[in-house]
Amino acid sequence: MSSPTGGPVTGRPLVRGTDSVPRATVTDTVRVLARVLGPNVAQGVIARRPAVVRLAQRWQLDAGVVAETARLRRRYGRGPLRLRVPGRELALVLDAEDVHRVLGGTPDPFTPANAEKRAALGQFQPHGVLVSRGADRTSRRRVNEHALDTGHPVHGDAEAIVAAVRAEVDGLLTDADDLTWDAAHRAWRRAVRRVVLGEQARDDVHVHTLMDRLRARANWSFLAPRDRRTRAALRDRLAVHVDRAGPGSLAARLRDADPDGGTDVLDQIPQWLFAADPALMVAHRALALLAIDPDARERARRQMAEVADHTAPLLPQVRAAVLESARLWPTTPLILRDTTEATTWATGSVPAGAGLLVVATFLHRDESREPTAHRFAPENWLSPDGGSLDETAHDHRPLVPFSEGPASCPGQDLVLLMTSTWIAAVLARHEVVARTAVALDPASLPASLSPFDLAFDLTGR
Repeated sequence: MSSPTGGPVTGRPLVRGTDSVPRATVTDTVRVLARVLGPNVAQGVIARRPAVVRLAQRWQLDAGVVAETARLRRRYGRGPLRLRVPGRELALVLDAEDVHRVLGGTPDPFTPANAEKRAALGQFQPHGVLVSRGADRTSRRRVNEHALDTGHPVHGDAEAIVAAVRAEVDGLLTDADDLTWDAAHRAWRRAVRRVVLGEQARDDVHVHTLMDRLRARANWSFLAPRDRRTRAALRDRLAVHVDRAGPGSLAARLRDADPDGGTDVLDQIPQWLFAADPALMVAHRALALLAIDPDARERARRQMAEVADHTAPLLPQVRAAVLESARLWPTTPLILRDTTEATTWATGSVPAGAGLLVVATFLHRDESREPTAHRFAPENWLSPDGGSLDETAHDHRPLVPFSEGPASCPGQDLVLLMTSTWIAAVLARHEVVARTAVALDPASLPASLSPFDLAFDLTGR
């Protein structure tokens, strides 16, 4: 027996309205809340909760996310699946082609300014591009793209960016015999403050302290009232740094991008500070992938030896490891969109104002579509000769570590530049041996991997 979309149907009959897409049973909705949404919310959507992430690793909760989502698709077919959530219309997007449609159809009819996202990010960036619509979104996206140099693998200020990252790695590893998350995190944040706010901000730890407070509240989305006092303190501190920022910083580019003052430039910066922490998670795990795969590590080192300065810091082999890290353990496991109008699908319609959920964890580990689902496969992202990244890598498969379409991450190139520089700086100095609580086999990698418990033994080269 098959569903209207061609997928097999098992168990009880589908429950659906006369013209709407299939609707999950109450039991299946509860299972989605418990096994798919619950683990992601518990770990912290905006700020990770290390203790819960460690539990997710111990119990391999992301394997449950993948298994449950796959079960739903087998039962209900490949079309969107509406959930029975009181007071909120939600639907899971289960099919690769539908994912491309949703992400490509931004901002209308699928807006990234999702209701839950607006509630969460409103704690620290109510005027950020991710929660904006219409003309505001257009102008804010333009300002972000200018500052982040979107579309250019080598940022216009690459010399300063690469120098800042390398300097912090050098300081971090001097006389060190291991590399832990906590030490890496402190050094990474110093590099981030230098790159984003300027050299004068390197030691302004309080900027991140304020961000951490707001992000912790943002984890609760609608449930936490706005902390306006902390947000005001953060804006005051950012304003000082933007005024002082010199050439080579994102703040200076941001300041110059809006000379007329029509965009709230200060509200764009918290997103960059916020996104930098997941970027380090990706880099830390990517270093582990290279540590357990000597062939990939040596290919990366050979390519590093060919790059003498900042003018060509592309390092495709290292960047491919970063992309694989983000595929295997996405730091945005749920991509959210809201419909701005009723939309029609092969199996029916979804009303305006519905929330659409793309489970990236499932898409990236879907064994029926992804032949490298659970193994380290940097070739996913490389040209056949390994000398460059394949810009079409996700055209025929739903690999969306930085989303895709008009709302794809405008800082993707910058993140790849900073993380690949970070990893290359470590590998240039040391041999690395990964220490973690779960076994790491490049041919069969765990669904959950906590970066907080991941450490490296270092030996000189």
